[in-house]
Amino acid sequence: MADEQGTVSFAMVGGDGPHSYRHNSSYQAGAVASAKALISNAIAEIFDVNHLTTSSGSIGIADLGCSVGPNTFITVKNIIDSVELKCQSHGFGSQVLEFQVFFNDHVSNDFNMLFKSLPNDRHYFAAGVPGSFHGRLFPKASLHFVNASYAIHWLSRVPKDVVDEQSPAWNKGRVYYTNAPNQVIKAYSAQFARDMDSFFEARAQELVSGGLMTLVIPCLPVGTAPSQSPIMAVADLLGDSLLDMANMGLVSEDKVDSFNLPSYNPTPQELENLIKRNGCFEIVKLEPSGRAPVTKETAPNIQMFMSHLRAAWGGLLVEHFGVEIMDDLFVRFTEKVADSSTLSPSSYRMMVELFVLLQRKAA
Repeated sequence: MADEQGTVSFAMVGGDGPHSYRHNSSYQAGAVASAKALISNAIAEIFDVNHLTTSSGSIGIADLGCSVGPNTFITVKNIIDSVELKCQSHGFGSQVLEFQVFFNDHVSNDFNMLFKSLPNDRHYFAAGVPGSFHGRLFPKASLHFVNASYAIHWLSRVPKDVVDEQSPAWNKGRVYYTNAPNQVIKAYSAQFARDMDSFFEARAQELVSGGLMTLVIPCLPVGTAPSQSPIMAVADLLGDSLLDMANMGLVSEDKVDSFNLPSYNPTPQELENLIKRNGCFEIVKLEPSGRAPVTKETAPNIQMFMSHLRAAWGGLLVEHFGVEIMDDLFVRFTEKVADSSTLSPSSYRMMVELFVLLQRKAA
């Protein structure tokens, strides 16, 4: 769905069913695991417990794009455990600290499932915060730690020009920018830049001076065209499946032409330049997360891969095309992926999983 400004409001597939994100997010769980030690080390090295814990004795933590779990709970526990360990090493008793955790996602996120899934043994206060992280969500200087894993590559909206028939960036017959003309790629890049300007401006106001922010985002290596990334080419196969259905009269061609995936994978340099343009954050780390490369033995099978895609893209597709076509669409889509080389282990090495550690500069 979209609001009156055109901002996309969608979420991963909720509930507890076979197509839910809750049961189809093991790949994202790998990102959480690869970032665990990096986050712990960051807190051990630069989280200033003397400054950040003396004002109120309460630590504010936000996980942006949290979805429904379980990955968000693993991340939050790691952050809290690491802060408590740092406090203990500095002579602070952990019992004097209180943690307030804010779980953020779109208004259409299944917060009911999120709350049902909250760990019973948690020792933090939990709150859901619905809304787009491309704008302000929290009071000024109220957060000490912000995390966003596999979230900020999602755009606030589909770039306007790619669905404008009068624009040279009109993306007719495609659902993504993978094999699109340069005008389409530029439209996506410009939308990402606008979104990141808003994202970093909002976080700069919400984080206390010295507060930390960690990001995990899949990036396209410098010099690699989107069409050279087999993983991104999956979107073309989705588009082909929809066009096949349009040719058979199962969906309208206009519906297909007006559908585009609202995500963008920047290069590491693009992201770094946008952080520097904001000017409010010190870049402490900006490097590959260190996740082990996928091998023939560890590559997901086709059914698992497609289940992950349906959990991630299903909400968008249902909103645009209706739930009636979903099963048929994913049968066709799966067949095309199976006939391609998309799931070869080399595909995964074409994308860099970037870990970014930022510290809020003194205001």
